[in-house]
Amino acid sequence: MFSESSGLKNQTVITEFILLGFSNDPHIEDFLLFLFMIIFLVTILGNVIVILVIKSEFHLQTPMFFFLSHLAFVDICYSSVTVPKMLANFVTKHKTISREGCIAQIFFILQTGCTEVFILSAMGYDRYVAICAPLHYSRHLTKEICNKMVSGAWLLGFFHGMVNVLPLVNLHFCNDNVIRHYACKLPSLLALSCTETLTNYLVLLISFLILGLSSFLITLVSYIYIISAILKIHSAEGRQKAFSTCSSHLIVVCLYFITALFCYLKPSSESLRDLDKVISIQYSILTPMLNPIIYSLKNKEIVSGVEKLFGKCRPIICP
Repeated sequence: MFSESSGLKNQTVITEFILLGFSNDPHIEDFLLFLFMIIFLVTILGNVIVILVIKSEFHLQTPMFFFLSHLAFVDICYSSVTVPKMLANFVTKHKTISREGCIAQIFFILQTGCTEVFILSAMGYDRYVAICAPLHYSRHLTKEICNKMVSGAWLLGFFHGMVNVLPLVNLHFCNDNVIRHYACKLPSLLALSCTETLTNYLVLLISFLILGLSSFLITLVSYIYIISAILKIHSAEGRQKAFSTCSSHLIVVCLYFITALFCYLKPSSESLRDLDKVISIQYSILTPMLNPIIYSLKNKEIVSGVEKLFGKCRPIICP
């Protein structure tokens, strides 16, 4: 866990960190292990079903469902970055993670999280074109454009992860090695550094403002135009039908952005640490599970596709 360093006098360099998690009570940990294992399995199963349904149904080969299938894939990746390690820590006394493993986890959290918000922005733009310019929908959202938007989301996520992880290589950790969280979060790791971290905080703040707020503004502007267009529809039935096409996406956006903004923009305080864990569970663990449920409940095509998929999987019983 510790190794001697000639560059730091009378100090040891930390090579492993302890993830404090939620509780040291074995009974509480057993309950949390069962709870988060169920959540993780539902997350994987739900998102895989959404992907399979969209891939198998010809009439779902549209930009909206194309983006939804990629959102489901990102949710699988996002949840898999933190939950398996958290589950492993529930069943072991040594809740440690190597320095390299911690940095890698931070990179994938930032990458998949950033990718998700830009895919949500692409979905917001898709709904904007569908409602505000339906006659130009096929021209503005061709297969090539959709592929570029998804590729751009992954590239921006990679950039966001790299610019925040590369400065961590020069940091030294020599005193406290306890991360008071269930996963390696960048602010929690920076708080343990015994070298200057101002550059790291500035990079995090600038990248968050440029990427996070830009994706949020894209979604916000899209919905300003969408709501304005819906309000101009004269019939109540027409307004309800138009709103139903984007309500599920709006719910997912609110769940993700509100909790994520709170976690990264709240003041650093010891009293808010437990609240931070609870809020981060919402956007990093619960939201990936809820997304396929929300879209399934709000979308008749997905429900119909799920019924067909499970109908094909039923064994044929001969009379």
